[in-house]
Amino acid sequence: MESAIGREESAGSLRVYLQKRPSEFQRRRVMDFGGQKWTPRGGDAAVGSSEEDLEVKPAVQSRRASSRASSTRGRMPLLLMLFLLFFCHISCAWGKRQGRTSSANFRETEKRILDDIIGPGNYDKRIRPAGANDTGPAVVRINLMIRNVQTISDVKMEYSIQITFREQWMDERLEFDDMGGRIQYLTMTDTDMIWMPDLFFKNEKDGHFHKIILPNVYIRIFPDGGVLYSIRISLALSCPMDLKLFPLDRQQCQLLMASYGWTTEDLVFLWKSVDPVQVTKNLHLPRFTLEKFITDYCNSKTNTGEYSCLIVALIFKREFSYYLIQYYIPCCMLVIVSWVSFWLDQNAVPARVSLGVTTLLTMSTQTSSINQSLPPVSYTKAIDVWTGVCLTFVFGALLEFALVNYASRSDKQREKIKEKMKEQKKQWEAEHAAAMQEAMMEQVEDGHGHPAFAMKPLVSRPNGGSLSSSGGEKGRPCEIHLQPKRKNCCRTWLSKFPTRSKRIDVISRITFPLVFAFFNMAYWSTYLFTEEEEGGPPKK
Repeated sequence: MESAIGREESAGSLRVYLQKRPSEFQRRRVMDFGGQKWTPRGGDAAVGSSEEDLEVKPAVQSRRASSRASSTRGRMPLLLMLFLLFFCHISCAWGKRQGRTSSANFRETEKRILDDIIGPGNYDKRIRPAGANDTGPAVVRINLMIRNVQTISDVKMEYSIQITFREQWMDERLEFDDMGGRIQYLTMTDTDMIWMPDLFFKNEKDGHFHKIILPNVYIRIFPDGGVLYSIRISLALSCPMDLKLFPLDRQQCQLLMASYGWTTEDLVFLWKSVDPVQVTKNLHLPRFTLEKFITDYCNSKTNTGEYSCLIVALIFKREFSYYLIQYYIPCCMLVIVSWVSFWLDQNAVPARVSLGVTTLLTMSTQTSSINQSLPPVSYTKAIDVWTGVCLTFVFGALLEFALVNYASRSDKQREKIKEKMKEQKKQWEAEHAAAMQEAMMEQVEDGHGHPAFAMKPLVSRPNGGSLSSSGGEKGRPCEIHLQPKRKNCCRTWLSKFPTRSKRIDVISRITFPLVFAFFNMAYWSTYLFTEEEEGGPPKK
């Protein structure tokens, strides 16, 4: 209580002090105008006021008015900008509101149009669209886009493909007002509300639609009654293959599309005139290359009538580099390795036998692995010719060693026979020399000193006499002219090798590579430059 009273007394004394004496705040408000001081009016007269101060007041008032006018002019652009921003904000809000209202009205209009054209009482999807002059068949134009080719199986003779399939036709019952061009088309995703062509794929093995995240299908209805149907499909289709030139072949895989129930009197399929088949960019296949495609028609006649049919033939060329690395080069290397036995010693039987048997078994394994990746067919393939000849060369190298071994044993037997013949010859020469010596001894012991036998002349006269110097005629010497034999270079070269087994090895070293080289020339010239029947209509 006392503190409150004290505070009130101090506040009252402060007010009295301020009334009697000018405050520091009033003193600081002294303004300088060109060296002249002016103090604003307070409750009491300002300290130091004089007549000079009174003379300055009109000038101060005029300057104050000008400063107010300038401040007012500075505030005008700011106020104008604020007004413009406020107006823009109001306009945008109004425009958005009107846009939402018009968009909502536009969607309502589309809904009303759909209800009008495909309502229960206006449209019957069981009736096909009318054709030309309301009497002809309905015409459906087809085009498709190849998105991906997943696999091409040689064993199953099928290929998997993913396509975007499109159909276009006219249905006058679906015409509507486009509101001055504001509605380009109406989009639907329910295919059960309008008539659809009964197309099916004739060579299909399996297939499915894509439903992630939503079903990949739509229908567009245009103001003139045109209908566009588009869907994404994955198919597994049969592809009969001709593997006679495998792996240097080209395969033609087909995609057949036909009507199932409507005959050509009611429904006709036609290819779109511009870009009937489109292929996605950078289409990559692991072992094939899509060279080209051919579109054609394949109408079929059955007992129930003629049905419209379309065909697109895809020409795939097999990539040879894979098979060159996996098949041809290993087989060629095995054949060359089998020739190493020709350079081994003929007495190295274990080494040559193991080398020949190993290469033969390896080649057999390679051949069986190649056949496992291909279907069993009744004709001979190009790869069969290659593996068969390579297997023959490897087997021939093994047989060559068998022949060398037999020749080596024969050479040894002949050497034994020659040694035996030499011994017999020496024995016969010794016996003959002893007999001649005995005959000479008997001649010496003869009393007249004449030999016991006389030599007959080598040349006789025609009348039976012999030519001698006593007959008056001089004897002519007998001359025999023999032509020297021509030297055979091969025989001369082979004569350097004394044994037949060595000669067989030497001949094999040259013969096997030469024959294999000739085979390669004939093989590649036959299969690489064989022109296949292309450019004609696709097989149906």
